[in-house]
Amino acid sequence: MLSPFAIETSAGIAALGLAAGGWTYAARWPGSQLFGKAMTAPMRPGEVALTFDDGPNPVWTPRLLDILSSDDIRATFFLVGSHAQAEPELVRRIVAAGHLIGNHSWSHPNLSLTAATRVQHELTRTSEVLQQIAGVRVEYFRPPYGARRPVVFRMARSLGMIPVLWNAMTSDWREPSADRIALRLKSSIDRLQQQGLAANIVLHDGSHREPRADRGPSVAAAGQLIAQYKKTHRFVKLDSWA
Repeated sequence: MLSPFAIETSAGIAALGLAAGGWTYAARWPGSQLFGKAMTAPMRPGEVALTFDDGPNPVWTPRLLDILSSDDIRATFFLVGSHAQAEPELVRRIVAAGHLIGNHSWSHPNLSLTAATRVQHELTRTSEVLQQIAGVRVEYFRPPYGARRPVVFRMARSLGMIPVLWNAMTSDWREPSADRIALRLKSSIDRLQQQGLAANIVLHDGSHREPRADRGPSVAAAGQLIAQYKKTHRFVKLDSWA
C-alpha cells in the first residue's frame, strides 16, 4: 500500500502533468482560444484562404506569385521581418500583385517562451519594416509555430494587428512530395466544407532557418489546390473575413 506521502506526491505529479498539457494546448494548438481570441475561419463553406509563412524566399516566392497570377488568385503572406528586409523588392512585388501581407515576427522565435520585451521588439520591428518597404499598414499577425501566450496577443492588438491561426495545415516544410501535401490539404478542405467552415490553409514559401530553402513541393501543391478548387470554391484573402 502506498504511503500518504507517496499518494500526495503522485497526485502532485499528475496535477503538474495536466497543467503542462493544458499550457501546451493553449499555447500551441490552433483551435485553442484559451490564451486569447484569434482568427481561424468563418462559417463560409466553399471559401479557401491560401496563406504562406516564412517568406519572402528569393527563389520560390516569385514562382509562387507567377502561379497565383496565372489564375488571378490573391493570397496572404506572413513575412519574417529579417527576410523582408533582405528582399524589399520582392515584398513590394507581393503587395503590388494585390496580395495581403502579415507580420510573422522578426526572427521566428517561439513567442510562448520569449521574454515580453523581445516579443514587443519582434513584432514592432517587423511591422515598421514592412510598412516602410511596402507603404501599407500591417493588420494581421501569425505567431511562429502558432505559439503564444496572453501577452503575445495583447501586444499584437496594441500594434493594431489581428492574431491569425489556421484550420488546415500539413508538414509541407519537410514533405518532399507535392502530391502528398496536396492530398492531405484536399482532405482538410473537403472535411471543413462538410462542417460548414471555410478553409484557412497554411503552406510555406520560405524557411526561418534558410532564406533560400527548397519550397518546390509546397509551391507545386498550391498550384494543385488551385487547379482542383478554382471552379468550385472562392479563394480569398484574410481581410475578407475581418
